[in-house]
Amino acid sequence: QVTLVQSGGGSVQAGGSLRLSCATLGFPPGLKHCMAWFRQAPGKEREAIATFYTGSGNSDYADSVRGRFTMSRDDAKSTVYLQMDNLKPEDTAMYYCATPKGGCSVETATGMWRLSGPNAAGRRPQYWGQGTQVTVSS
Repeated sequence: QVTLVQSGGGSVQAGGSLRLSCATLGFPPGLKHCMAWFRQAPGKEREAIATFYTGSGNSDYADSVRGRFTMSRDDAKSTVYLQMDNLKPEDTAMYYCATPKGGCSVETATGMWRLSGPNAAGRRPQYWGQGTQVTVSS
């Protein structure tokens, strides 16, 4: 059974930074797997914004966060992070970490689990973290 436990988040002014953490429990040691961060703003659908494949260490990002958000992993702590810099009010949302049930399809050329296309992160059923609120004020 895979369990994801989130921490971090909170409130910050525009231009500030926050870091979200997601501890992953239940994976066999050394298993290569995919992770993702989703967010859901009030009145909007949940969207995938970043992915990470532990086999390559590579990530894919949504256009809305590329260049500002960075996803990474600490293998020793079995924890993935989402570093969020230059935050904007439109980043206000509930943020969820996730890992796909049944694995993921990684693009061979780039080592990325893509956010778009037939194997996109949003198309897979997921194990979910409990969610954490991020609020950015102007």
